[in-house]
Amino acid sequence: MKVMPRQAPFGIEPPGYRLPAVARVGAVHLQVPQLARSLAFYQDVLGLRVVERDQVSAALGAPGTGGAGGADAAEPPLLSLRARPGTRPARPGSLGLYHFAILLPSREALGGLIAHLETLGVPFGGGDHLVSEAVYLSDPDGLGIEVYADRPREQWRVRGRELVMATEPLDADDLVRAAGGRGWEGLPAGSRVGHVHLSVGDLEQAEAFYHRALGLDKVVWSYPGALFFSAGGYHHHLGANTWGRGEAAGAEEARLLSWELQLPGGDAVEEAARSLEAAGYSVERSGTGWSASDPWGQALHCVPGPIS
Repeated sequence: MKVMPRQAPFGIEPPGYRLPAVARVGAVHLQVPQLARSLAFYQDVLGLRVVERDQVSAALGAPGTGGAGGADAAEPPLLSLRARPGTRPARPGSLGLYHFAILLPSREALGGLIAHLETLGVPFGGGDHLVSEAVYLSDPDGLGIEVYADRPREQWRVRGRELVMATEPLDADDLVRAAGGRGWEGLPAGSRVGHVHLSVGDLEQAEAFYHRALGLDKVVWSYPGALFFSAGGYHHHLGANTWGRGEAAGAEEARLLSWELQLPGGDAVEEAARSLEAAGYSVERSGTGWSASDPWGQALHCVPGPIS
């Protein structure tokens, strides 16, 4: 298996297989109790649009994403929802999804979203992570969402081999000013899932699975109770924390069903599968991709994807 050349002046590369630098997060798949209620939230509050729907599921993307006959119809959705009636709300502190994060193309767009949330009266939190600025909110079933904009990479700071990240107060007023009074017209084209953040039971086991076996670089390891992993010198495609320490989300709860990792072609997908298997993890191949579960049962689906 190939070891990818270093692509960033920070981070610890895995000891063996290393994911391609162009790896990126694809869609996240959520289980919810009421499809119509969830669709109303994701469309009206976040500005996603439905690109495919049946009676029990729906796929959503940014405006201009997918849709029959569109110029960019091959671009996959960001989010899929599957309804399971009777599902309970997400349990605070449970293992599984901490949040999924939508990356906007500019801080002006983030400012526009903040103004929109304030107009709607939707509660949200915020944080300045030095590498990015972010707002946090929950969907109707308590599933965590981050929406963020990256700072330019030349502004990121490094301490030794570690990228410096923190959580400082967000200057929401400055972001709203940056939007220049432009109204919110939905999630901007070019928005995508930037990362996924999971609650896990043990950081050493998370490192073994996601860093040593899957092949993500470890980029932040001094943040209390958390690790952050990425490919290609990004600040993180995956976060893992032990702040909850509950039980894994159950089948009857709103939860993350799986998240996608997109790699550049079938050979790269297969190499990643073989690396996991060599480390003793089970991989289930299907079509052009494969699925595997981390030590707490959280499913990862790896597929060839449009890499940009």
